[in-house]
Amino acid sequence: MDDQPLPSGASQATHASLLELDPEPIESPNMEKDLPPLPDHADGSPFDSTPSPKAPLTSTSLGLSGSSHGAIYYLTRIQRYSSYTFTLFGALHLATTSLIPLAAQSVPASESYLLLAREIYQTPLSEPLLVALPVVAHVGAGVALRLLRRTHNLQRYYGDNHHHHHLTKPLTAPLVGTAPQASGASYTGWPAFSFIACSGYAFTAILAAHAFMNRGLPLLVEGDSANIGLAYVAHGFARHRAVSWLAYSVLLAAGCGHMVWGWAKWLGLAQGAGWRLERHTGNAVVDRAARKRRRRRLVVINAVAAAVAALWAAGGLGVVARGGQTLGWVGKLYDGLYDKVPGF
Repeated sequence: MDDQPLPSGASQATHASLLELDPEPIESPNMEKDLPPLPDHADGSPFDSTPSPKAPLTSTSLGLSGSSHGAIYYLTRIQRYSSYTFTLFGALHLATTSLIPLAAQSVPASESYLLLAREIYQTPLSEPLLVALPVVAHVGAGVALRLLRRTHNLQRYYGDNHHHHHLTKPLTAPLVGTAPQASGASYTGWPAFSFIACSGYAFTAILAAHAFMNRGLPLLVEGDSANIGLAYVAHGFARHRAVSWLAYSVLLAAGCGHMVWGWAKWLGLAQGAGWRLERHTGNAVVDRAARKRRRRRLVVINAVAAAVAALWAAGGLGVVARGGQTLGWVGKLYDGLYDKVPGF
């Protein structure tokens, strides 16, 4: 066959025209798996097609020599299993601060159940294991995962020079298009900031404030929190109604939303139910079915989150928040604690 010169213009012979796509981070549907290892390139280019020998497994996977799992694998499991432990505490706390007051319709009648529950999760051994350690591990693993995925994304677009290039020049990716170069955009490599992550950071901040007011402040001022219970919370609502209602509303909304969506993620129900639209396949029937599944999952997950928040608010805000001020020397003790908080 005679050699024919290749046309210099764009090909029009394909059934579907080629499109220039904005580059996106490489994300696997299974977030527990590490991204595939980068090949070693002689010139440092991430798009070099020259094959290289497979590097042997080393002890870089969190110090586990010969393991085929990397840091993402272990950090994801830390984040997952720590949420299991904290869920046990959350369920117990829901029962003692909302369900029992809702059933009893009385703050004093519910105090004994809260004191009984504290014998489970507020001992010198159980409090760090059931509350403090899971929270620190969960938040720390989440932050570490974001930083690690950003590093992996930048390596795949810029190679070994990603520390400099991603700050000084727009992304040029010949394999996926050059639209960012034309617009002057700069790729930072950060993973998508999902609703789970957003609600998680909000929940962390408000949970820290809640723990300080109900546990840390009494320990700092009185040396213990034996006198702190539902009446202390009701006293705060009576004294500082606006701030208390705002703080507890954010706590319930962010906490219930994060926990329900987090469990949906662990159960595989949150895939395709995020805020971003799914990609079009070009098949109208397939795309329509995918949109229906997405909307249905979105409605179901948000309905469950709203139901949990409403259940918690029914007893917490409907009964405890309306308990009124505590009188006598205990009330003066509560006043002294709240007075220690600036601007409260």
